[in-house]
Amino acid sequence: MTTIEEYKAMTTPAPATDDPAAIERADLLDLLTKHRFFLRTTVAGLDDEAATKRTTVSELTLGGLVKHVAFVERGWAEFIRRGPAAMEMTEESYAAHGNSFRLLPGETLAGVLADYAEVAAQTDALLAEVDLNSSHPLPEAPWFPPGARWTARRVITHIVAETAQHAGHADIIRESLDGQKTMG
Repeated sequence: MTTIEEYKAMTTPAPATDDPAAIERADLLDLLTKHRFFLRTTVAGLDDEAATKRTTVSELTLGGLVKHVAFVERGWAEFIRRGPAAMEMTEESYAAHGNSFRLLPGETLAGVLADYAEVAAQTDALLAEVDLNSSHPLPEAPWFPPGARWTARRVITHIVAETAQHAGHADIIRESLDGQKTMG
């Protein structure tokens, strides 16, 4: 369980500047850092067997959620860097997306957590340097409106939302698994 002190310690101090762009970057990083922390805290102390256990009618598992969040964050960060080419819709990409929800043979919770830490560091570095107003057209897909564009800012807020949503899913799964709550 996360203590109030741990939660408060995650807050990044506001930058010592009046620069709105620096303040916005700090705010986005602060939000993303907090939600990543909640997801990692939710899986703390689990072994691989517990991390792959289904505790609800959903197919979701704790290890799968960490793996999926890392997969999605990596993909959207690449979209910021390279545009729609980073999200080509192929048979392989659909299969990789499906596999991102579960630990495959040979994968471990420790391994996906290490990968997630690497992805997070890369995204944090990108956030520090990217022009938040830069944009790319979204790839053609049934779930995107035709001709839509997303700014880097919109992509980062999507990563925050995705992380927060799945951290909530993880909290429910963990409480169902052994009664532990991330906060409370």
